[in-house]
Amino acid sequence: MSSIRHEFYETDDKLILTVFDRGADPAQVNVNFQPRGLSYENGDKKLEVQPLKGQIDPEKSSFAVGKVKVEIRLVKAAQGRWGGLIGDAPDPLANSASTSAPAPKAGSTLPQARKNWDSLTKGILESEKPKTSTEDPNVSGDSTLNEFFQNLFASADDDTRKAMMKSFQESGGTALSTNWDEVKKAPVPVKPPAGSEARKWEQ
Repeated sequence: MSSIRHEFYETDDKLILTVFDRGADPAQVNVNFQPRGLSYENGDKKLEVQPLKGQIDPEKSSFAVGKVKVEIRLVKAAQGRWGGLIGDAPDPLANSASTSAPAPKAGSTLPQARKNWDSLTKGILESEKPKTSTEDPNVSGDSTLNEFFQNLFASADDDTRKAMMKSFQESGGTALSTNWDEVKKAPVPVKPPAGSEARKWEQ
């Protein structure tokens, strides 16, 4: 009788035991399942695995014979990781309550963690949000100037709006007037800042 190389991996509900038995004849392979053990036999090749570290359901467990290996699927009687194949352990059905107990705890912390991340993200976005001139009178720059003109334009009457649009367009953005009586008489000349000169854009 010779021993056979084998290995396993597990999930919460099953354990897969791989027996490396090349060219095994499905008609000759016999696997006997027990609640806390199993025996594999193929001619003079035998493998005893007991006591299993957890309890299985013999009725639901099965095996499949391949060309180079035999895969034995052990269905666990209670969900949970064994952490090993063989070993003495208390009744796994009693342990199933303790193994599944941390799950609600983990689930309960998840919303808390998500809530904290949401709050943190909101705080960062609020801190990066540009302040308006009403929130901070020290804010300066083009954004504040544009906001001022937008508010002025929105609250102006039709004549003031026409004066602002005409003066801004005709002066190339160098002048802005709110006096329609003055602007309507003639084109508004370009008035570049001191020290600079206006040039027409050429393609």
